[in-house]
Amino acid sequence: MPDLSGKHGLIVGVANKRSISWAIAQAAGAAGARLAVTYQGERLEENVRELSETLASPLIMPLDVANDQQIAEVAAAIDKEFGGLDFLVNGAAFAPQAELKNPFVETSREGFRVALDVSAFSLVALTRAVLPLMERRGGGSVLTLTYLGSQRVFTNYNVMGVAKAGLEASVRYLAADLGPKNIRVNAISAGPIKTLAASGISGFSGILQVYRERAPLRRNVEAGEVADTAVFLLSSAARGITGEIVMVDAGFHVAGGA
Repeated sequence: MPDLSGKHGLIVGVANKRSISWAIAQAAGAAGARLAVTYQGERLEENVRELSETLASPLIMPLDVANDQQIAEVAAAIDKEFGGLDFLVNGAAFAPQAELKNPFVETSREGFRVALDVSAFSLVALTRAVLPLMERRGGGSVLTLTYLGSQRVFTNYNVMGVAKAGLEASVRYLAADLGPKNIRVNAISAGPIKTLAASGISGFSGILQVYRERAPLRRNVEAGEVADTAVFLLSSAARGITGEIVMVDAGFHVAGGA
């Protein structure tokens, strides 16, 4: 496991113990990082605070990634507590339930806006807010989470696929912008994992079965495997990698449709 001792990180997108963001927080904490962890709304606060008790002196804060004022407040709190930031992990994603049930052609203007705002623009907004904190540390690493639905059609993924495509394009443009500042920007495209977000996708168990049958490794991936890759990308071991979408899906993306 790469060493993150002495590093400070911000983890966004923890909902419960099954969240990929939480798996990354655990792995980063085990690698020696001190973390700031955010929660979305009062409903999730108890979960996140209870989980974070296993981390070393975490900073726990509310954050709605669609609220610029709250983003600024989180950055200010990190500045006060840590004095700088070495990495950001943004796992926030959301689309209204109706947009994941109705045919894509029926996507509403508001549903499209919300999905792109929370699932794609949040990476831009968060990165911009913590940029001065990373510059103070001489650089840093930004990481987000995506899915193959950005490139291929998956039943009921709908507007989230469009949002993830926008997210992946944002990774590339941010990497080009921030590379001269020694800030790397990457994404992990994980295979399907039973998270709170995944529970909103109708037929998700069927997607899991298809992956088990067709992926070269003949299995689904686990959150811990994604987390191990994340820690590598956040660490100096990946210092030459930026602008990449790293696939952690048991090889499913290389398989044909037979």
